Amino acid sequence: MDLSADFFSLFQLPRTFSLDSAELDTRYREIQGQVHPDRFTQAGDAERRLSMQWATQANEAYQTLKKPFERARYLLALNGVDAMDARNTSMPPDFLMQQMEWREALEDARTDKDTAALESLEKALRDEARDLRARLGILLDEQHDYVRAGDTLRKLRFMDKLQEEIGNAFEEIE
Repeated sequence: MDLSADFFSLFQLPRTFSLDSAELDTRYREIQGQVHPDRFTQAGDAERRLSMQWATQANEAYQTLKKPFERARYLLALNGVDAMDARNTSMPPDFLMQQMEWREALEDARTDKDTAALESLEKALRDEARDLRARLGILLDEQHDYVRAGDTLRKLRFMDKLQEEIGNAFEEIE
């Protein structure tokens, strides 16, 4: 195992956003079976340390690749794009307007303790996020447009945070 390999190479998977999660799981279990520190209890110090490094690398790679947001962010980083750079906060005007509408709807539902409105908003955000993830897959895997993929990933980050706020609003109401 090469500790300098990228996470996709580590699992012998293609560098794509649209990843076969069952294959990722299988490859992860195979690697863990080979490098898990329990297999090296009788080995020397150097081998045990190396085993720990391999296991840690495999765990980090698996945690990154199994989550679509983190996988996209990692793919972008491999292609020189830091999608979450704090200096890059630009968003298209139509998305900014949509953000304002969603936030207003959330605050109205929270104030009115309107669970039906929260459910409706939650569904709308889930649907929009699903569409954005599909678009992200096209931008990354087919078009290789990493700049626009970074913009799309920032939109998804916003939507994830807003969905979390909706969950908090449900808890406040209950």
